[in-house]
Amino acid sequence: MKVLVVNAGSSSVKFTLFAMDTETILAKGLVERVGTDHPNLIYKRPDGFKFEGEIQVSNHAGALKAICDKLVDPEVGVLKSLNEISACGHRVLHGGEKMTQPMLIDDSVKATIREYFPLGPLHNPANLSGIEACEQEIPGVPNVAVFDTQYHMTMEPDAFLYPLPYEYYKQHGIRKYGFHGTSHNYVMLATAKFLGIKPEETDIITCHLGNGCSMAAIRNGKVIDTTMGLTPLQGLMMGTRCGDIDPAAVIKLIELGNTPAEVDKIMNKKSGLFGVGGINSGDMRDMLAAADGGNEQAALAIRMFVRRIVQYIGSYYVLVNRPAALVFTGGIGEFSVVIRSKILDQLGALDIAVDAGKNAACFGKAGVISTDDSKWQAIVMPTDEELMIARYTKGLVK
Repeated sequence: MKVLVVNAGSSSVKFTLFAMDTETILAKGLVERVGTDHPNLIYKRPDGFKFEGEIQVSNHAGALKAICDKLVDPEVGVLKSLNEISACGHRVLHGGEKMTQPMLIDDSVKATIREYFPLGPLHNPANLSGIEACEQEIPGVPNVAVFDTQYHMTMEPDAFLYPLPYEYYKQHGIRKYGFHGTSHNYVMLATAKFLGIKPEETDIITCHLGNGCSMAAIRNGKVIDTTMGLTPLQGLMMGTRCGDIDPAAVIKLIELGNTPAEVDKIMNKKSGLFGVGGINSGDMRDMLAAADGGNEQAALAIRMFVRRIVQYIGSYYVLVNRPAALVFTGGIGEFSVVIRSKILDQLGALDIAVDAGKNAACFGKAGVISTDDSKWQAIVMPTDEELMIARYTKGLVK
């Protein structure tokens, strides 16, 4: 069984084609800069072959057609026909309270995705365009939606409600939803397998750290709290997002002459590491290099980034009630030995410490990085959201 996983963004279409009998990748890549004068296609195979070049497309449907043409290309493709694709799985940002599990896509599912456009204005319209492109280019093939929010829907009202007048939740759906759910779910299952315990008995804290950052408190395999909220802006300090701030700061920014749209751009695109670090970059690798070179502002940004993670770990440790493991994933979580060390160095009160040798050895691969005498474990666990989407898709279609 072959499953095509599609992640359509506002100006890109990412894809991965899986052979699900062995859960191996047949091809992957993306079309970037969709809607601009110079769209670009990147197409890779696991044998090392790579194609990259400009293409002429104007929308998501054109981008998907270019992808499909490459997949069946007689010289570089991996399929003889698109009929070999059994199903398409789609990453969809927001399913709200209505979509709490993966769904076979029909008109009612598409209507719900549209309904949540206001809560995911950048992602949900693009995600729907990706779905409609697959329906057009690969007709008759089942499509499955997997929602970033679905794994967090096990939170209780005391966790997901904001202390605002209750009617704003009932009438407008203003509440914490949480995101990166597919990643947190995959990492929970992978960690349970790594530790040799049942998923339904897994008590852990997961840290998805990358350009976007979020954490989840997981008890008995289910999310009881998460850092992102109504949108992916809440919670941790991120590459360009501010995370938690005093709501009155938003009012002050407006009083200083910024429009609501400008404030939204400030908080989402100009804040976080980018806004504090002063080096015109939100990439942690650049920030660490600048700090090593004596840039005090970059060093401050790193300390702020670590501090907020440590604060949430302390909170979630209590909520989960002595978790079995603290799990790092995402680009920073999997590859930044330095940031993992800085975080663990501040967790002595929770009886956990980093083993420098183990930490250095776990560069992008699974393993324990805490000392043998730690009371609970720190683990690196690479995430694979595309494979998780493919598994969900296979399960529904079967």
